[in-house]
Amino acid sequence: MLMKSIAAGLAGTALLATVAFAQSPTATTDKAPTASTATTTSASGEWRASKMSGLKVYNESNENIGSVNDLLMDKSGAIKTAVIGVGGFLGMGEHLVAIPYDKLKFANEAIAYTGTGATSPPGRPASPTTTTGAATGTDKAATATSSASKWYPDHAVFNASKDELKNMPEFKYSE
Repeated sequence: MLMKSIAAGLAGTALLATVAFAQSPTATTDKAPTASTATTTSASGEWRASKMSGLKVYNESNENIGSVNDLLMDKSGAIKTAVIGVGGFLGMGEHLVAIPYDKLKFANEAIAYTGTGATSPPGRPASPTTTTGAATGTDKAATATSSASKWYPDHAVFNASKDELKNMPEFKYSE
């Protein structure tokens, strides 16, 4: 019985290998490369939408008021609305609000912390671009490189308090 199973497995493998080897290679031509294959594009100054989800949102007093949950666009692809999650803990009890996308301001540099401690502002993780004291010339160069090479902003700013956002009508996705 075991021999029959082994023989059937070997026969099946041989048949599959025959089909794979029977395929003819694609023909190559001596044409000059077209513009789409010869050049690469650089999207300098553009942000990846996939990196915008979870982006922290602060008010003008540098208080964390929520995070970007989603971006909604019209049929032409222009982003019209940002869905911001306010409050809650680990996504539980979070209040979603929709705000016009053009009301958000984006910042590439981290919020400058002017406190006396060597840590970031409360609720803000330490980052290489957070200012905690005097920096040397090499630190500034590293900061400029890291913030310029990112495909997303450091944070967004919206002029409202957390309570004002919580009092806004809740956003719900239509089904």
